[in-house]
Amino acid sequence: MTVRRDRALLAAVVAIVLFAQVLLYPGIGGLVTALGAETELDAGMYFLAAEFGAFVVCVPLWGALSDATGKRTPWIVIGAIAAAVGYVALAVLPAVIDLTFTGVLLLRVLQGAATIGPFSLAITMLMDLEGGHGKNMGAAGIAIGSGTALGAPIGGQLSEVDPLAPLLLAAALLAAVALLVTRVEDRAPDSDRSPRAALSVVRRTPTLLVPYAFGLIDRFTAGFFALVGTLYFQDAFGIGPGETGFVLMAFFAPFALLQYPLGALSDRIGRTVPIVVGSLCYGGGVIAVGIAPTIALAAAGMVLVGVLGALVSPATMALVSDLADASDRGSAMAGFNLFGSVGFLAGFLIGGTVADASGYLAAFLVAGGLEIAIALVATPAFLRLSLGEPAAGAPEEA
Repeated sequence: MTVRRDRALLAAVVAIVLFAQVLLYPGIGGLVTALGAETELDAGMYFLAAEFGAFVVCVPLWGALSDATGKRTPWIVIGAIAAAVGYVALAVLPAVIDLTFTGVLLLRVLQGAATIGPFSLAITMLMDLEGGHGKNMGAAGIAIGSGTALGAPIGGQLSEVDPLAPLLLAAALLAAVALLVTRVEDRAPDSDRSPRAALSVVRRTPTLLVPYAFGLIDRFTAGFFALVGTLYFQDAFGIGPGETGFVLMAFFAPFALLQYPLGALSDRIGRTVPIVVGSLCYGGGVIAVGIAPTIALAAAGMVLVGVLGALVSPATMALVSDLADASDRGSAMAGFNLFGSVGFLAGFLIGGTVADASGYLAAFLVAGGLEIAIALVATPAFLRLSLGEPAAGAPEEA
């Protein structure tokens, strides 16, 4: 029962952090304008890139610190409080001092550096639980999906009222995370490694690069939809931030609801089919959204992509858990989130650049094509290294 309670609390922490993050996306154009930007697409791209650039740099440090100290909870508390302060600073400082948009981007970097700690380490604490890696990563996945599913429509509605409102709500939510995580038992294994030694997890377990590669491309598509997809739906179909939030929810709702059962399924059937076959179909679904002639068909395509994403995501994170040593979990999940953050960053940088240069259809073809390509390239590694073998059965009571 304690494991179930802690699983639920940690899933709530992950969901809250993602909810706070996604609140900003549907109204990104109005937000950057309110913060002093002169354009929406380019400034929105830089605003998102600033946060995810900080994710890339800082997530390994959070993971290495937690592994080296044998503690996760204190670092989550510190990161959540710092992130809350960062969100408040973004909302308030541009209005009270003469702050350029470059200064806003610097604040965004600091806020992102703090935010990634609670997110990555809460997932690592789920890895520390008993009960089956697929089940635990399914809980992480449903948290990610539900946080983003709810954040998109609520953020869109808030942005209609005030483009800065999502920032203030995000700050309050991160403060709540700092309190909530203290109710969870810290199960991090004791360690006598230095943070530098903890950072070398890939050298000790090179097969981690396989789930890392899938995580990178999966997050690429997420970053693509966060910026390019959002602006595409608004430009192509003439909808506003509020309606855009509901279209994004068409993806995130099935993505959230199916994560736990499909993660548990991967414990029984192995990781290969969910990851490889799921990724092939997922890439095709992304392309289908881009060629849909009406908003209704585009939304239906988003539902399909959400279902396929729920098949791929928890199995990929569970594969990280399968491969990593218990004393390396913080750094292993940090590595996964580092690659994911690079993917997310590339999603809106490359997606935005391609859309600006060649149009939205070309951007959708690139995003979907990369997902298909990684599945084709990685299939031999799965077969040769037997990475997708079914996991040992998890005890039902967990």
